[in-house]
Amino acid sequence: MPTMTPRSALLRTTALLLAITVAGSGCARMGKMFKDENANEGQPVEQLYDKGHTSMKNGNWASAEQTYKRLVAQYPYGEYTEQALIETAYAQFKAGKHEDAISSIDRFIRTYPTHRNIAYLYYLRGLSNSNRDTVFLQRVWRLDASRRDLATPNQAHNDFSIVVDRYPNSRYAEDARKRMNELRDLFARHELDVALYYLRRTAYVASVTRAKHLLETYPQSTYENDAVATLAAAYTGLGNEALAAEAKRTLQEKAPNHPYLAGKWPDYPGDWRKLNPFAGEKSALDMD
Repeated sequence: MPTMTPRSALLRTTALLLAITVAGSGCARMGKMFKDENANEGQPVEQLYDKGHTSMKNGNWASAEQTYKRLVAQYPYGEYTEQALIETAYAQFKAGKHEDAISSIDRFIRTYPTHRNIAYLYYLRGLSNSNRDTVFLQRVWRLDASRRDLATPNQAHNDFSIVVDRYPNSRYAEDARKRMNELRDLFARHELDVALYYLRRTAYVASVTRAKHLLETYPQSTYENDAVATLAAAYTGLGNEALAAEAKRTLQEKAPNHPYLAGKWPDYPGDWRKLNPFAGEKSALDMD
């Protein structure tokens, strides 16, 4: 049997101590979790709700969610339970757990479709869908959400639309309407980005189609004049001088200072950006 050198013995001892430390910390965390669970076990519903609500006021979203879930498990029916379910969804939203928040909201809507706070639930679902899948892209990598998958922004628009159409007198209707307009601009920018993509590649018919779609679907959007400029450029590329001139006249009437009329639009980002992985994402709309 081989003998152990002093260095080997030291390494083995160090590894053993590390393993014990990690296991101890893990046990401590598990012990704390079970302790917290046991502390909530059997408490009156009012006391559980007050504890969760205090956590909410202190911004301790995880603790609030845990307490409310214990409340619902012990007291599945009642006014406190309904409010706990609503505040659970809000705590999940504030914690950035948008998928969980949407699941909680959907369950609540199915269970209490005529609840007095149902407008708020649709509004909160709109907020969650607005932030889902885009927070990391926008805040960390600074990517344009209009160039991503628009499935969740579309769902958010539907949620806000429900608030505006079904509950026009609710306290959330005005803000929901503003957010719908912001999302319409996001959708319009997406259409314009695609139109400019085709324009740069001389796919003029496709560019015209997308620009027209923007004007018809999102009238009076922030990008309306850019869509008209795209039509002028695409018709010029097609050699249709009559339609190009008509688009230019429209642009001169609506936006006489538009850079297209001075030959300075669209200003596409340089090709070097394609070779630079740290340059970020740009479109011609970012170059104004």
